[in-house]
Amino acid sequence: MKLRGLAFVTCVLSGCAVGPNFHSPRPSVPASWVGAKETSPLVATTDNSAELARWWRELRDPTLTSLVEDAMKANLSLAVAQANLRQARALKGIAVGGLWPSVTGAGTYQRQSGPQGPESSGAVPSSGNLFQVGLDAAWELDIFGGIRRGVEAAEAGVQAAIENVRDVQVSIAAEVALDYVQLRGNQQEIVTANNNLVVQRHTLEITRKLHTVGFDSGLDMANAESTVATTEAQIPVYETAARQSIYALSVLLGRPPGELLQRLSPTQELPSLPDHIPAGLPSDLLRRRPDVRQAEAQLHGATAQIGVAIAQLFPQFSLTGGVSWQSTQFKSWFQGVSRSTTFGPGVNWPIFQGGATVSNIHAQEALRDEAYLTYQQTVLTALQDVENALIAFGEEHKHLQSLSSAVAADHKAVALSLTLFEEGQTDFLSVLTAERTLYTDDSALTQSRENLGSDLIALYKALGGGWER
Repeated sequence: MKLRGLAFVTCVLSGCAVGPNFHSPRPSVPASWVGAKETSPLVATTDNSAELARWWRELRDPTLTSLVEDAMKANLSLAVAQANLRQARALKGIAVGGLWPSVTGAGTYQRQSGPQGPESSGAVPSSGNLFQVGLDAAWELDIFGGIRRGVEAAEAGVQAAIENVRDVQVSIAAEVALDYVQLRGNQQEIVTANNNLVVQRHTLEITRKLHTVGFDSGLDMANAESTVATTEAQIPVYETAARQSIYALSVLLGRPPGELLQRLSPTQELPSLPDHIPAGLPSDLLRRRPDVRQAEAQLHGATAQIGVAIAQLFPQFSLTGGVSWQSTQFKSWFQGVSRSTTFGPGVNWPIFQGGATVSNIHAQEALRDEAYLTYQQTVLTALQDVENALIAFGEEHKHLQSLSSAVAADHKAVALSLTLFEEGQTDFLSVLTAERTLYTDDSALTQSRENLGSDLIALYKALGGGWER
């Protein structure tokens, strides 16, 4: 009891805030990225925040840069996040207002009238005007810091809302870039199909001439026609996917789906890859990923709410005062004789609440523990995102190199088989096989380029790129 009393007096005199103080967690993270070994030297373990902040510029595609920056201005999801931030700042203003005295004013006018009649009837005439005006003030003295803990929680809420805005920015940049890469990838698939159609149609003309002069039974011509038709059938699929990507980009920019058709329909190459990617170290990720920073701010707010709950165990002291003027005549309303004042301290101490106050403290502590576990899970997920993106990017880069070699060999095989077929040194099946292999590998190469771009974007997103301080 003596220790509790001493703590009570110390808290009163120092104006301390009850409840635990928040300390930023220090989770255990690996010293380096496992997947960086798979992508070296493409991925650098240095941190260049400038490149990560506007990473899309490193792809050297002016159209992509314009789309991302337009989306940052007009995206509706980002506008919602910004509205939530304004709300959090307003709620902080409400919490801060509790630290200051409150003053209210009131005024009334009444016309009074009473019984009227001769004095012999016993009625006492009573009528006239009554003017009243007053000011009342109250100030809760935040001795135990309950209000200050509430302000602290509100400040953490503002920080969480700021990080949410940044997280939405990261997602928007990645979504715009992914849809753009898919658009250009599908357009390049159409180019690949048309390039292969040139070769396949040339082969079809050869088989038709041979069939016309009687050197072919018609089977080779039918197979050639099937190959051409199969390749042609793929083009509408890519056209549909390309159109849908344009629609998705339009919506991301806050516009009707078809508004960007004229701008984006012309075929362009896929964006080029940067020379290196500044992945930094795993420890850098905790400061750069907005979702990790948001989880930390939410943990801060949950910790502060424990202090708000604990403060309810202690008495609440306040100063109240008021001044009022009352008169039956307007001209003498503010004369000294019409004024009355009040002033005095007050105390409010909920002595028995059936255990509700203590239960509320336990509930806030459980919410703090939940927020801490959420923070730990967010950190682990962030680390996993980067490792997944690193291994996907590194392995896709190897895949692309192998496919490039295969396509170069396929072109030679098609040319050689067609020459041998025209000279009668091989059958048409060799030509058909070579052309189909070429188209398959060529299409896979285009898809691999698109996948590599998508994996790069996923890596930038996993690293938390896309926002500036």
